[in-house]
Amino acid sequence: MKDKTTALTSFMKQRKMGLNDLIQRFATSSSYGCKHPEVQSILNLSPPQEAELMNTNPSPPPSPSQQINLGPSSNPSAKPSDFHFLKVIGKGSFGKVLLARHRTDDQFYAVKVLQKKAILKKKEEKHIMSERNVLLKNVKHPFLVGLHYSFQTADKLYFVLDYINGGELFYHLQRERCFLEPRARFYAAEIASALGYLHSLNIVYRDLKPENILLDSQGHIILTDFGLCKENIEPNGTTSTFCGTPEYLAPEVLHKQPYDRTVDWWCLGAVLYEMLYGLPPFYSRNTAEMYDNILNKPLQLKPNISNAARHLLEGLLQKDRTKRLGCSEDFVEIKNHIFFSPINWDDLNAKKITPPFNPNVTGPNDLRHFDPEFTEEPVPSSIGCSPDSALVTASIKEAAEAFVGFSYAPSMDSYL
Repeated sequence: MKDKTTALTSFMKQRKMGLNDLIQRFATSSSYGCKHPEVQSILNLSPPQEAELMNTNPSPPPSPSQQINLGPSSNPSAKPSDFHFLKVIGKGSFGKVLLARHRTDDQFYAVKVLQKKAILKKKEEKHIMSERNVLLKNVKHPFLVGLHYSFQTADKLYFVLDYINGGELFYHLQRERCFLEPRARFYAAEIASALGYLHSLNIVYRDLKPENILLDSQGHIILTDFGLCKENIEPNGTTSTFCGTPEYLAPEVLHKQPYDRTVDWWCLGAVLYEMLYGLPPFYSRNTAEMYDNILNKPLQLKPNISNAARHLLEGLLQKDRTKRLGCSEDFVEIKNHIFFSPINWDDLNAKKITPPFNPNVTGPNDLRHFDPEFTEEPVPSSIGCSPDSALVTASIKEAAEAFVGFSYAPSMDSYL
């Protein structure tokens, strides 16, 4: 038990580091070496490959001639002072997520505030715009977080999102170690429905993991964080960008081969496995060994799950993507699997199935399911104000120009 606790603690710390930091560590340290040549080829990147995979080429921020222009702003009047920022509820590479109350309508929102300079330094503006584009398409699906509108100041981007306070799936897994099969089935079904909807829009999600899966106040799944989504992937289309989170990378991604939407079904298998067993399927504290496991180790399933669950995991965690469950008819194959036979999919999408767990939140101010590491942090005073225009530097002006067209406000029928 002590060893398992140590492994779990190490796993949680390692996961927070992110893929880019891990690749940098492995690429610069021989102490993490692995003899398998394919793993070495992943970890021992030559400088051009490393820059391509991690977007860390230290070139200057884009000039105005390299603008990402998504059209005129639909909501030019929105500004930070419209909100009363109450608590930090999440953090990422480029900024923070805050609980905020709109001063006019008193509604609560999760406002994602991103630093333009940090985004431009890592050449991630395309991912941020991709997230914004995907959010615009997702407002009508029950298990995807909704974007109300976005706006920008000279130095920051703001996403005004649905406020979801039932906690991350990762948070609940940490507390309970694993879930019983009916609960895991319910979550997997709602996740699969969300992924199937994204695929119907020719979007591959690419970063499914328990940290990106939230529970709403009733206990339904809400998928969030669309920064690694890839748009315009037709049913037989592929992409080849090396991205994701180490524990959930599919073999074809590690092989640096073209991959398709079945990468999301691999990740669903990994998350379902983790819900049932407490750790991802090929997990090792040594990431090089974990990559070797993903590429070469056969899937091992302990006998404490049903035959239907076993069959589903074997289909989703098939290393050959051309034989993986979902490779032919995508979501239809998942939906029709015997493991999901207790699920009425129409009732599921209508939220008529009572969730197996109720977070029991008392209202928007109930933050019991958020990590105190975030909520105890003071809200930065700079979040809710724009810099004095006389003090805006040239680099901040360039940052502002790189995100022309970011702002968005939905048409009124988006809420109907």
